[in-house]
Amino acid sequence: MLSYQHAFHAGNPADLHKHFVLAGLLAQLTRKPRAISYMETHAGRGLYDLSAPEAQKTGEAALGIARVTLPDGPYAQALAATRAQHGENTYPGSPLIAQTLLRDADQLHLMELHPAEHAALRRNLKGANTHIHLRSGPEGVLALSPPKPRRGLVLVDPSYEVKTEYESTAAFARALVAKWPEALVLIWYPLLPDNRHQPLIKGTQMLRPLRHEVAFDQKDGRGMMGSGLLLLNPPYGIGQVFDAVVPACTGVLRAA
Repeated sequence: MLSYQHAFHAGNPADLHKHFVLAGLLAQLTRKPRAISYMETHAGRGLYDLSAPEAQKTGEAALGIARVTLPDGPYAQALAATRAQHGENTYPGSPLIAQTLLRDADQLHLMELHPAEHAALRRNLKGANTHIHLRSGPEGVLALSPPKPRRGLVLVDPSYEVKTEYESTAAFARALVAKWPEALVLIWYPLLPDNRHQPLIKGTQMLRPLRHEVAFDQKDGRGMMGSGLLLLNPPYGIGQVFDAVVPACTGVLRAA
């Protein structure tokens, strides 16, 4: 689906959950000197202006990032670096968080199929180690797997505008792990009143992922009531990153 644009939702409570964990994972992966590969299936534009009409129309950032004071850590560092370079009203998408936290030897492969978002991503993220692809995310990631370096992380966060995306995301995760067994795979999904994410949970159960969910207030009493993450091939000690999310985002996120 090419109708979804994250500019309307950047900095919302679900972003807090996803980006806090992503930053923590990247910090853990880069403790060792060996380079890593980082991939995304749905990269978006990478950098968002929270004063832009899109963000102002939904007001979702006002319910998320604007309501928290982040403790020092990888996520807070990426946010501070973004605002120091681009202005206090900006917010980094996951590609920019990754680029900020990764090293020159690490490689980024970012998939984005929406032409306008892809063009914006190319403007916003430049670097010799950053490769931006105009192609379907799952198809592109599978085609490039296993990459060099072979240690790495894949972020999978479709819009789930079509219900079948839950099943197809599970199928993609199974295919990816079969082709790139060492990959850490972080899958985001929304928590909605009808529990439509269950096919994703069942479809990845055989991979024994680490599962983490948080709840937050629904906007106008409808829509997302929380956010979920599945982590395939979780490294030892990563549970502390999940445990730190709710305390870091007090007043916005709570245990599901």
